[in-house]
Amino acid sequence: MKHVSALQRMTGSATGARRPFLLFLPLVALCVIATSLARADDLPKDVLRLLLWQAPTTLNPHLSPGVKDQTASRISYEPLASFDQSGTLIPFLAADIPSLDNGGVAPDGKSVVWKLKRDVKWSDGAPFTAKDVLFTYQFITNPDVGSSSVASYKSVQDVEAVDDYTIRITFKDVTPAWALPFVGVQGMIIPEHVFSPYNNANMAAAPANLAPVGTGPYIAKEFRTEDVLMIGEDVVNTVKVIYEPNPFYRDAGKLSFKLVTLQGGGDATVAANALLRDGVVDYAWNLQVDDKTLTEMEAKGVGKVAVSFGSYIERVMINFTDPDSETPEGERSSTQFPHPFLNDKAVRQALALSIDRQKIADLYGRTGRVTSNILVAPSVFNSSNTSYAFDLEKAAAILDQASWVDSDGDGARDKDGVRLSVLFQASVNAVRQQTQEIIKHDLESIGILVENKMIDSSIFNGQANDNTNTRRHFYADIEEFAYGSKSPDPGGYMRGWTCAEAAQMANAWAGLNNSRYCNPDFDALYEASTTEMDADKRRELFIQMNDLLIEDVAVVPMVHWADVSGLRADIEGFDPTPWDSETWNIADWHRKP
Repeated sequence: MKHVSALQRMTGSATGARRPFLLFLPLVALCVIATSLARADDLPKDVLRLLLWQAPTTLNPHLSPGVKDQTASRISYEPLASFDQSGTLIPFLAADIPSLDNGGVAPDGKSVVWKLKRDVKWSDGAPFTAKDVLFTYQFITNPDVGSSSVASYKSVQDVEAVDDYTIRITFKDVTPAWALPFVGVQGMIIPEHVFSPYNNANMAAAPANLAPVGTGPYIAKEFRTEDVLMIGEDVVNTVKVIYEPNPFYRDAGKLSFKLVTLQGGGDATVAANALLRDGVVDYAWNLQVDDKTLTEMEAKGVGKVAVSFGSYIERVMINFTDPDSETPEGERSSTQFPHPFLNDKAVRQALALSIDRQKIADLYGRTGRVTSNILVAPSVFNSSNTSYAFDLEKAAAILDQASWVDSDGDGARDKDGVRLSVLFQASVNAVRQQTQEIIKHDLESIGILVENKMIDSSIFNGQANDNTNTRRHFYADIEEFAYGSKSPDPGGYMRGWTCAEAAQMANAWAGLNNSRYCNPDFDALYEASTTEMDADKRRELFIQMNDLLIEDVAVVPMVHWADVSGLRADIEGFDPTPWDSETWNIADWHRKP
């Protein structure tokens, strides 16, 4: 076992060589982006300009490490169906929605049949058939691929192409969540004739990962790396993706734009300025800027802010494994090594009591509200059994009772030679850095030392096999980010707390459980939910799962986080849903005359 130094933890380096911890990005990125955007009054009306301050790294929806990549790939790819804002299934590649009444959903809950639209073509002119759906399943579930979408297919026993336009999905058991596979962002269908040579460990080399062949309204014709920046030891790319209308799109007549450009890179303030102040883009994603600033900028009348509450929770994640211990294979935060003090529930309780959630929620204004639950949407799953408190005196008393005391007067509590000192990582974002400082101040006031680490968002939320400074590697003690369900059925989301989903080297860190939390009681509740057909009983199981995570302090939920996007005042047709990417209906976007 190798011990990893504090410097190595901060830099993510296995060598410990001294490198600058963080070269702050926003000013540099602003220059990069500003030089590539025209003046607002020079913009052609038939070009749609999108800005994602977290740059996408892939356009393959099943290798997507985060929302930024799903947002970019959803422009070109489609699922069989998706849920709208109200939770109603809307067909895309499906001819209709299966049900008990039309015979699509089996009465025993063990299978579902989807009928596909006919005469749909891929953007290269090849016909779309059921074989593509079958191949997508084989690709996603191939362990050599390490797909980020695999959680939605865990319940599937078999997928059969009955004929060219019929797909039958057979489940391992009674499955109430039959509308999880091939639906929404994890259900996008990819073409067999393009990806079949890469359905293996060589999947990262597929040219179509950056040059999609899809059935959606616009096709990416160019994925351009515009600039390369050094952030500490990490290389950060800013990118530009250029899309054109899909010449074989079935509803080509409804498309309003001759060109769609997607700029990636910078930070949330850069994006807000580009849209709300300067009007040089038409859409800016994920404006994590304090609400007072957004309101002032919105008053200029150049653009508008769209606020939509979904399922995302800004949380502090707790590492149940030791980021300072290393296996012979070089893996840290391994399930082989429990965390030296965060496995003590008393420490976790003190941590939760020392986080001023209301003060943090106030940073968000209208775009966030305090919560004590990790599962909040749909609202029927939002538990009324939990509560939160900010009580530093109680937190200190809990640590005292558990014999965590500052025995040597260095400011950090300790016990049996172990100091309460945490590395706290989060992506570069003004509100998150304010949150980190609030938490650091209060934790240190009760004797838990904190070292804040900031990581460029494209790396923090990037592909785990590219860098160890990702939230999935979690080579820190605690980390902060927002995450939620992309389906109104919370099964796939709550699966991310099961023992089997621990992110680790063996699964290329593709497991959903990057905290490596493991509780047999939680697993039992989850397994019961996978076969419970009674809606009320199943709802209660999910609430019990949420309550167990909160009682066990497996995570500290802080803010129910709104999706906050910016639109130029003349853009219409934007209709966000919490259950898909915001580009899900980009075919309907248009510019007001």
